[in-house]
Amino acid sequence: MSTYLQTFAERFATLDAHNLDRLAELYSDDITFRDPLHQLSGLPALHQYFAELYANARDISYQFEGADEIAPGHGYLRWTLQFSHPRLNSGRAISVQGCSHLQWRERVYFHQDYYDAGALLYEHVPVMGSAIRWLKGRLA
Repeated sequence: MSTYLQTFAERFATLDAHNLDRLAELYSDDITFRDPLHQLSGLPALHQYFAELYANARDISYQFEGADEIAPGHGYLRWTLQFSHPRLNSGRAISVQGCSHLQWRERVYFHQDYYDAGALLYEHVPVMGSAIRWLKGRLA
């Protein structure tokens, strides 16, 4: 694992609702952040996103399973996210695997997460979750 990605993963894993000021140590002011559910530009928008995330979800933890730096300042982190939310999965833990594509100079200026949005969210919503699980089973 590259030193930069290792350090980033370790510092990112320590984020919580009480230390979101540390985002400025990880991300540049002009950060572009994307995932299957969001597209954000700028550090203030990213800070707001994480503030809402930590206000609504509980027991958020990331386990980083590997990293690949494919060129200087360009790499991928593989991770498993575990969290619980009172309105999803009856409040029980949800686990989702994903990958983050990062580009950085001194700090990360581009961050795109890849994960199954259904496994993260839609499969755990009453009624909708049953329909999505049924559809996935039919397509498999």
